[in-house]
Amino acid sequence: MDYKKIYEEWIKDDNLAPIDKKELLNIRGDEKEIEYRFGANLAFGTAGMRGLIGIGTHLLNVYTVKRATKGLAEYVKTLGKDAMNRGVVVSYDTRRNSDIFAMATVSVLRANGIKVKIFKEPSPVPMLSYAVRTFNAVAGVMITASHNPKEYNGYKVYGSDGAQMSPEATKIVVDFINGVENYLAVETVDYSVIKNAKGVKTLGKSFVKKYVNTLLKLSLSKNAIKNYGKKLKIVYTPLHGTGYVPVTTLMKKLGLNVSIVEEQVKPDPEFSTVEVPNPENKEAMTLGVKLANEIGADVVFGTDPDSDRLGVAIRDSEGNFINLSGNQVGVLLTEYVLRRFKGDNVMPSDGVIIKSFVSTGMVKPICEDYGVKLLEVPVGFKFIGEKIKQFEQTNKGTFLFGFEESCGYLRGTHARDKDAVVASMLFAEMVCYYAYAGVSVYEILCDLYKKYGYVVDKTVSIGYKGLSAMSDMAKVVEKMRSTALTEVGGYKIVATRDYLSGVRTLASGETESMDISGVNCVYYELEVGGFICLRPSGTEPKLKIYYSVSGKDKETAENSVENLINAFSEILK
Repeated sequence: MDYKKIYEEWIKDDNLAPIDKKELLNIRGDEKEIEYRFGANLAFGTAGMRGLIGIGTHLLNVYTVKRATKGLAEYVKTLGKDAMNRGVVVSYDTRRNSDIFAMATVSVLRANGIKVKIFKEPSPVPMLSYAVRTFNAVAGVMITASHNPKEYNGYKVYGSDGAQMSPEATKIVVDFINGVENYLAVETVDYSVIKNAKGVKTLGKSFVKKYVNTLLKLSLSKNAIKNYGKKLKIVYTPLHGTGYVPVTTLMKKLGLNVSIVEEQVKPDPEFSTVEVPNPENKEAMTLGVKLANEIGADVVFGTDPDSDRLGVAIRDSEGNFINLSGNQVGVLLTEYVLRRFKGDNVMPSDGVIIKSFVSTGMVKPICEDYGVKLLEVPVGFKFIGEKIKQFEQTNKGTFLFGFEESCGYLRGTHARDKDAVVASMLFAEMVCYYAYAGVSVYEILCDLYKKYGYVVDKTVSIGYKGLSAMSDMAKVVEKMRSTALTEVGGYKIVATRDYLSGVRTLASGETESMDISGVNCVYYELEVGGFICLRPSGTEPKLKIYYSVSGKDKETAENSVENLINAFSEILK
C-alpha cells in the first residue's frame, strides 16, 4: 500500500491517540518524513525490534509494540494452554516510554488469555533472563534499546530457556505479526487495571534478592574478598539505567566499598550527563573516573541502561586511569576464571570458554595453556546461550565463561544473556585476588601481553541512513564476498571465511566447510595471525568492521592496525 495512503488512514483512525494524531499532523506536507515513517514496517528479527521512537509503521511506538505482541501471543497460543499458563515475563529499562511499551505488551498478552509476570521497577536484561528460567515461563519480553542514543527504544523477545528467541521460533512469530494488517485495532485490556488484574503478577524486591543470592554463589575468591575487600575502592555508575539496585546490592553483600556517581544514579530517559549511554565509550565513564581520582579509587565500573554491558577503567603503572576494551576485559576475566578453577583443583575435564568469532583471538593460546576447549560462535549472545543449552541436553561440556568484544560477559548459567551485574562482581573480586597477592590487574594484563604477544583489536562502524539502510549494508558485504582478496595493506590473506555459505577458502583455492553458516559475514584470516571481519549489524544501521593484529609491542601492533584500517577502507571505496 502507498505510504501516503497509510499515513492518511492512521490520521483518520479513531484508535489513534490525540497526541499521536497531532504528531502526524505536524509532518503533513513533509513527504520525505512521511515516507520514512510509513514507507516500511519496522523489521522484527532474531533480536526483536529496535528503532527510533515516534509514530509510524517504521518507528517504535505503542502500535508497533502491540502488533509485535499480538504476533507473540498468537505463537504462544499455538503451544497450548500449558504454555499460556506458564506465561510471559515482561521487563523494561529507563528509556523514553519503556514503561508505557511494557504496559502495552502486558495489555495485549492478557487480552489473549496469557498470564504475565512484570517487574515493578525498571530492571536489567539478565534479571529478565533469570526470571524466565526461574518461573519456567514460555517467553520473555524486554523493552530496551540497550546502549543506543536516547532517541531509540527496542523490543527484545526471549525463549523459554532465557536466551533470545531462536531463529525458528522468531520466524513463526514474524509470520503472525505480518498477519496483523491494522496496527491500530489490536485488542487490549484496560491499562489502568493491569497491575491488579487476574493473571498478572508483579516482581519486586524479593526477586531482586533471589537473583543477587544466586550470583553470590558464583564467587571464585571469597577469601581474597574477605582479606582485601575493605581496602578496595570501587566507583560505579549505572549511567541512569537499571543496574544501580542489583549492582550495589551485590557489592554490599560481598562487603565491598562502592562509591556511586550520584549525578548518574537517577533514572533519566534523556541520559542528560552523557551523549550516548554506552560504557564501551570512554566519554561515558568520564564522571566515574573523575570521582575515582578525587577519592583515590582503584577501579571504575559502568553499566548501560539495561545493564547487560560492563565498562571498566583501571589504573596503569603510573597511577592514571585507562579504559579497558571489551576484549581486554574478556581476556582478563577468562584467564582469571581458568586460574581460579585450576588453583582450586576444580577444573572440569570438559570445561569450555565461548566467545564470538569477532572477539579477540588472544584467548585461544590462554585456553590451550589451561587445556580448556574454546568455542567460537556468531555475534549475538543467544548463540552462547544455545551452546550452554546444548551442553545441558547432551551432558557434554561445562560452561565456564563467555564473552563478546562489545563489553558483554557471562559466568554461570542462571541467565542466557550478557550480565553486567555478575561481571562487575567477577571483576571486583579479581582485583581483590591480585591485590591480595601483591600485584595489580594492569600488571597482569601486561604479563599476558608479554607471554602471548601484544594484540590490538579495533572496531570501525560505518553508519547508514534511510529506509534502505539495512539492504545497502548487505550489498556492501555481498560485493566483498564476490571479491577475491589476496592481501590488505601488505598483509597476506591466508584464508577467507564466508559465514553465509559456511565455506572457508584457502589462498590456494582449496575449500572446506565450517561449523557455522547462515550468518552474513566475511572474515579474512591474516598470515600474521590476526583478522579482518566485515559484518552488518543486526540491530542498527551500522556496518561493522573488526580488526585484530598482534605485534612485539604496543606501538608495533597499533601501527599495524592503523595500516590495516586505512588499506581496507580504500578497498571498500
